Amino acid sequence: MEETQRFCKKCLLRDIDPDRYKEEIEGYINALSPSDKAAPKAYAKRLHICESCEYLLAGTCQACGCYVEIRAAGKRVVCPKKKW
Repeated sequence: MEETQRFCKKCLLRDIDPDRYKEEIEGYINALSPSDKAAPKAYAKRLHICESCEYLLAGTCQACGCYVEIRAAGKRVVCPKKKW
């Protein structure tokens, strides 16, 4: 039986293989049920707002600590700074 290893939440991003990191983020987003997932246009708009935000650092929101791509993918979530 093959085990899939998830990256350690205590690891620094620099220690994570970039391809593996991308797979993990996409995996979380793809695991959302369609009823919990934001519409593609809303997701793109949220990411665009995050890209210009002063709290964005290496894909992480410094206001709350989330990965912005995961947070933006949820239908019923909001920006901690109420920007979307």
